[in-house]
Amino acid sequence: MKLSRSISWLPILSVSLAVALSLSLWSGPLSLSPSELLATLFGQAESVTHSAIVLKIRLPRALLAALVGAALGASGGAFQAVLRNPLADPYILGVSGGAALGAVAALTLGYNSPLLLPSAAFIGACTALLLVYWVAGAYTGSSHTLILSGVMVGSFASALLLFLLWMAPADPVKTAVFWLAGNLDSADPSWLPWIAVWIGIAFFLLWGQSRALDLFTQGEEVAADLGLNVGYARLLLFATAGALTAAAVAMAGLVGFVGLTVPHVVRLLWGGSHRHLLPASALLGATFLVAADAISRSLLSPAEIPVGVVTALIGAPFFLYLLRKRENQL
Repeated sequence: MKLSRSISWLPILSVSLAVALSLSLWSGPLSLSPSELLATLFGQAESVTHSAIVLKIRLPRALLAALVGAALGASGGAFQAVLRNPLADPYILGVSGGAALGAVAALTLGYNSPLLLPSAAFIGACTALLLVYWVAGAYTGSSHTLILSGVMVGSFASALLLFLLWMAPADPVKTAVFWLAGNLDSADPSWLPWIAVWIGIAFFLLWGQSRALDLFTQGEEVAADLGLNVGYARLLLFATAGALTAAAVAMAGLVGFVGLTVPHVVRLLWGGSHRHLLPASALLGATFLVAADAISRSLLSPAEIPVGVVTALIGAPFFLYLLRKRENQL
């Protein structure tokens, strides 16, 4: 029974992702029938317009949403394990705030390329993590101290971000503000291979630490007794999860609640073994963000809602449910 429970997530989530991708390709101001969509995907579009919209706009955007959702889902699962807190996500440690600060700094300076933007976001994320470690007392810091330090560092990064936007010229500010709300509109096909490689490497490095994540869920003292170098493992896990978060922030801005809700749902449905939880969270995160993006383009079509608004509207009630449930257990 346990084996079937751990394996069944793969076909279920794969089909769910395929359905979400199909919905994303179909959604938008221009209505396409299923037959027209299939014909366009197989290079038999009835018009050049259909081919351009589906293959050059909707498909890259759907793939970008899948990559960003996968990165946020996997990184959220890692942070929750290391901190032993189901309410943890990349935002709680200031990682997203640091990544956003780095990316906006690059944007305002005119550096907007598939390598420089995620690199700037990664530098910001790593700087935030180093500050968190320094404030919390480095390797001896407890999970609670790390969380409090993360909140403080995130607030400091937000203040610097506002100052940077206040000092920047009008056009970069407008771009950055729209981007910070969670924006997938800037999907560029030339970016996808680079960001896919970045996220793929970071994910497999994280997945290779599945046993360490399992040990962290049992407590740091137990993990150390079982032979885990807690300080080194925590730093490595934060670095790889931070790399995933940085890539997601660089590509889509601040898309909240994916890293919070997705791993928790996976844990409830398929258990907490991170060998399965991380890839399942990546698939469900990809599905969630692709579907949210389709909704953001359909609700007020032809106008578009930032995808970060949609994920917040879905994720915030779930967060309140988790918070209430946690308080009732105390």
